[in-house]
Amino acid sequence: MTNDPTARTLALLSLLQTHRYWKGAELAEHLEVSERTVRRDVDRLRQLGYPVDAGPGTDGGYRLAAGTHLPPLLFDDDEAMAIVVGLRSTALAAIEGIEAASIAAMSKLDMILPDRIRRRVEALRTSVDVVRWSAPTSTVSAKSLTVLSQGCRDHEEVRFDYQRRDGDESRRLVQPHQLVSAGRRWYLVAWDVRRNDWRSFRVDRMETPSLAGARFTPRSLPAADAATFVMDGIRTMSEEHLARVAVSGDADDVASVVNWLHADVDVHDGDRAVLTLRADRNESLASMIAMLSTRFDLELLEASDQVHSLLAAAAARLGAIHR
Repeated sequence: MTNDPTARTLALLSLLQTHRYWKGAELAEHLEVSERTVRRDVDRLRQLGYPVDAGPGTDGGYRLAAGTHLPPLLFDDDEAMAIVVGLRSTALAAIEGIEAASIAAMSKLDMILPDRIRRRVEALRTSVDVVRWSAPTSTVSAKSLTVLSQGCRDHEEVRFDYQRRDGDESRRLVQPHQLVSAGRRWYLVAWDVRRNDWRSFRVDRMETPSLAGARFTPRSLPAADAATFVMDGIRTMSEEHLARVAVSGDADDVASVVNWLHADVDVHDGDRAVLTLRADRNESLASMIAMLSTRFDLELLEASDQVHSLLAAAAARLGAIHR
């Protein structure tokens, strides 16, 4: 280790930013200095504004504590690039006010980046373009996500008013498990205390979530993970309308489309499969069938009169375009 106090202090800060508890002897060994030198370097960090907690006694140690302000942070090249990529992605999330905050953060980061990293960031910006889909119909507040994430982290119950899809409103008390981002919507997977069951809640349908103050012991989720639980729930809600079709084509090609549509395979014999399609609207079913018909030989086995009407109207419009 160099004898340069500045370089040594930066190395100490890098170790402390892992947020683990370091014994004085461990830091001295890593930095190849005496424990007395470690104490002096810790004092230097405190003078620079870094709140370092120290444990008492000969076996005491050090930990970087949360301060009242954010002092400069140390990032290597890959970490800085990861932050920039993350900020660019976050700017497109359906979180109220997040785009402006992300752009401001990127601007501040750009001002302090070394030239070598700035060149890599600039290469990323000029080489990647982002497709912006239509604006989300609803957004969530960053404050709501903060409260919910704190409840998940600290195992603390959360209260909120909730409006269901059918418009029914109720007051909920839940034990939050995990937040899930699906597309441009946010969901909370939680144990509903009063209904005594697991639920997934759309965050944009919550009103003023707040920490309830009561701690709880985490439960085992009845699914592989929170994302699977949410997707299963979305699929269940989409089973109001269904259609059955027979698809003929290359088996691997059919399988890839089946996975994309989340269709059920009733029969699969060679290059022919009978699929059950489900959706929350007949218009969505008609769109699925129309998409399948452009890629495979298709036979419509079962569908509502409305789906038939929608397909007939679409065929007439396509025929007019073709003529």
